[in-house]
Amino acid sequence: MAKGIFLTLEGIDGCGKTTQARILAGNLASRLGNEAVLWTKEPGGWAGGEMIRALLLQQGMQHPLSELFLFLADRCEHIKEVIAPALDAGKIVVCERFTDSTLAYQSWGRKISLEKIEDLFRWCAFPVPDLTFWIDLPPGKACHRVSRRGGLDRMEEKGKIFLENVRNGFLFLSEREPERIIRLDGDKDIEAIAQEIARRVEVVFPREGQEKRR
Repeated sequence: MAKGIFLTLEGIDGCGKTTQARILAGNLASRLGNEAVLWTKEPGGWAGGEMIRALLLQQGMQHPLSELFLFLADRCEHIKEVIAPALDAGKIVVCERFTDSTLAYQSWGRKISLEKIEDLFRWCAFPVPDLTFWIDLPPGKACHRVSRRGGLDRMEEKGKIFLENVRNGFLFLSEREPERIIRLDGDKDIEAIAQEIARRVEVVFPREGQEKRR
């Protein structure tokens, strides 16, 4: 059994996951020490992950299952190389995207059977996050944010309708697992969202509120 704590951040492209992950990881590290916290991401959060990330975000694939299998392969390596060792060492892992993104994007976005994807998750023995923060932002506003960054990747180019479907997937998942998946209003300012995340983490895991380890 893993000794650490596994926290994930989810949401459609442009919702602010990276910003909130950075703030959360930084706050935890300031209290517990840098060695106690790991901040990572999917896809591509392991040594060879950028190759798969490039395939997923830049290249067009013809078979409807190719994208799903690449995400699963990336996750298997990510867990083996990065996440599992950190949890076994008792660290707090903060990860941008995990299984909920795969379900929302591949089942609601790509219309692949939810049951089949979850069967694959069980077969791969993916860990379940202790707590997930879903930053919910209307697709129109998310698309506006993404367009300001420039250089849309293949996922982002799918546009508003695709993201609306994905958002519906996150909504279903949050309603199915309300104790694990915390829905946050992505329209709020950055600091307000960060404070809500910090409050939730401290309520569920009191040790996050303790003084920095000696």
